[in-house]
Amino acid sequence: MPLKGLIYLKIRMRKKNTLYDYLKKSLSVNTADNYHYTINHFLKTNQKAKKYKYQDLVDYMELVIQRYPNTQSQIRILSSFKRYYNYLVYTDQRPDHPCQTLTIRKGGDNTIQLQDLFTTEELQLLLERENRYKYLEVRNKTLISFLIYQGLTCDEVVRLTINDINLDEGTVCIKASSKVNSRTLELTIKQLRLLEDYTNNVRPKLLRVKTEKLLLNKQGQPIIVSTVNSIIEPMKSYFPERNLNPRTIRMSVISNWLNERKLPLETVQELAGHKWPSTTQKYIRTDSQRQVELINKYFPI
Repeated sequence: MPLKGLIYLKIRMRKKNTLYDYLKKSLSVNTADNYHYTINHFLKTNQKAKKYKYQDLVDYMELVIQRYPNTQSQIRILSSFKRYYNYLVYTDQRPDHPCQTLTIRKGGDNTIQLQDLFTTEELQLLLERENRYKYLEVRNKTLISFLIYQGLTCDEVVRLTINDINLDEGTVCIKASSKVNSRTLELTIKQLRLLEDYTNNVRPKLLRVKTEKLLLNKQGQPIIVSTVNSIIEPMKSYFPERNLNPRTIRMSVISNWLNERKLPLETVQELAGHKWPSTTQKYIRTDSQRQVELINKYFPI
């Protein structure tokens, strides 16, 4: 039989596999029964589930987590959904898997108080503070720009090298760590001007040791985390009733991506370098009306 015919026959045989047959091939009978029951309940209450996208599954799992506090139950339910969408891909009923990277993060709640964070306009004020040393003002504004535009952590700012900046393409490359993923982020026009001035004029004058690190202190050596904190410390007077520091700046940027700019969850997860979508999801400002809409959509009466 020609190769094309074999491929066609293989596809037809795959499509003849029922969902339960597919589950039994790689799972124990008890687990297959459990998954099959969970999937059928999911499909019964969510008739459009076959076409769900990533955000749909994230929203649904948000409600699952509220209904089933036990982490193992959450993991089992998500695992059953992943098997279902694996089956759809296996039988050519859809070309993509919408929740392959979706995970349940183990650990505490760590609820984020979004009302204590800062708007984009408020963060812009941090760039307006003048420094008595003009050459340090350019350095400081360059550093702050990475905090308020890319939402970098202190550690990421400190680890930046001159090779991580691509002025021609207008990007900055962030290396991975144990806590965040690597990513390449776009620079703003304002940053490009700052970085051009800093790398061409300020950094060469500051440099006292051989180093590829981008940001230097006034002694000409690579900055450390305490340097970042000391630059932000004097700006706390702008917001005396709130806690301004590099961490809350990053949290504010992530929140603003989601709630001000309305970027998709998966996009913000990538921009922030979060390893788990559940980490990003905590920044979504959910009002009571949206909560009702989600319940009516995924758990209709």
